[in-house]
Amino acid sequence: MKVLVTGAAGFIGSALTLRLLERGDTVIGIDNHNHYYDPNLKEARLVRYLNHTNYIHQRIDLADRSAIQESFTNHKPQRVVSLAAQAGVRYSIDNPLAYIESNILGFAHVLEGCRSCNVEHLVYASSSSVYGANTTLPFSTQQNVDHPLSIYAATKKSNELMAHTYSHLYGLPTTGLRFFTVYGPWGRPDMALFKFTKAILAGEKISVFNYGEHRRDFTYIDDVVEGLIRVLDQPATPSLKWDGANPDPGNSSAPWRIYNIGNSTSIKLTNYIAELEKSLGRKAMMEMLPPQPGDMPNTFADVNDFVKQFDYKPVTAVSVGIANFVNWYQQYYNHFEEKIRN
Repeated sequence: MKVLVTGAAGFIGSALTLRLLERGDTVIGIDNHNHYYDPNLKEARLVRYLNHTNYIHQRIDLADRSAIQESFTNHKPQRVVSLAAQAGVRYSIDNPLAYIESNILGFAHVLEGCRSCNVEHLVYASSSSVYGANTTLPFSTQQNVDHPLSIYAATKKSNELMAHTYSHLYGLPTTGLRFFTVYGPWGRPDMALFKFTKAILAGEKISVFNYGEHRRDFTYIDDVVEGLIRVLDQPATPSLKWDGANPDPGNSSAPWRIYNIGNSTSIKLTNYIAELEKSLGRKAMMEMLPPQPGDMPNTFADVNDFVKQFDYKPVTAVSVGIANFVNWYQQYYNHFEEKIRN
């Protein structure tokens, strides 16, 4: 297949691109290489496949309507995976307009590209953050998600609604995946695991919010990519059982679907840190702090619908995933520092 991947130099996008190339697909990668976090890491991810014969890379921004449309017109992808977005709940509190431009306007340009080129299936990243103020665990796609706690969450819920409209009006098959705290090698420096590892190795305190009491459904990157591949290969179809008098929020009479993808295990933050301490062979100095604005107390994914549809469930234990991350982190930064010295 010819697959267009937005956010191809990002954490999830780069891992997915590698898998698609490995199985013989042609990939058109789009990324704006912004400076939200270290651009050197994005370049290093990209080096792994930039010169692959089946890969084409474009450094353009989703907000650039003409550039995005030109990419669709020139390359005519059969399927699209939209992973590019301005990420980060906390950053969105101080910079809300960055999220509107990238996550709303940019996603609209992707939808238009898909419509104009008759794309067979659009798969896009949503987020567990859409569950917002909901406290009923585990989180299910059958639950209401009308109370987001951050502008980031609001943009992701908006993406789901925008996709539904295109599925309904134009018959574009779309599937949204609500990711639950994805982590692993080549991850994002703004996320807790990366920050904690860097601080512990430097002998510095780590900031532990909500006094370490909140719980997260941590999902390993390889499991997420496997899920993405399976979803991409099964375009969404209309639900013949959907009833407008008793609507199911997770599916539709249009070719539109929403799924959770998580490990189905909610782990306390202090236990997550303990696993990191084991892998590093060092103790963390923790500064216990109150909750931050926009943070959800707990996340926990109900993936029954996903398992039923795709016969797959994330399986990587946190102990294994953290150990893999630590091994990568130490190798990557040792190599990076050696290059600087030389």
